[in-house]
Amino acid sequence: QVQLVQSGGGLVPAGGSLRLSCAASGSTFSSRAMGWFRQAPGKEREFVSGVSWGGETTHYTDSVKGRFTISRNNNKKTVSLQMNSLKPEDTAVYYCAAQRNTFSAASENVLEYEYWGQGTQVTVSS
Repeated sequence: QVQLVQSGGGLVPAGGSLRLSCAASGSTFSSRAMGWFRQAPGKEREFVSGVSWGGETTHYTDSVKGRFTISRNNNKKTVSLQMNSLKPEDTAVYYCAAQRNTFSAASENVLEYEYWGQGTQVTVSS
């Protein structure tokens, strides 16, 4: 089992930067792919970025490529999302999540994730 506690987020003007962090507890963190998702009001939760269990492979949704960077530290049991050049359309509640299956690449499918952080608000003003 994995417990996830998020930090970071807040209000930033367009073009600014924020860093989201997710601290995990539990013995299986290092064997699970991790993802960041976001959910804007009235919209479905969507995939933002994912990193494989070992950290070698990352991928991003097209709208954040070149602006966001995901990273993980298995020794510290953390995963982070550095968000640069933020846009108003990035405004949402952001969630970190741990994938259900171990030793696999990160999936873009929200149903593949079993453990979720509490969510943190990111608001980008225009």
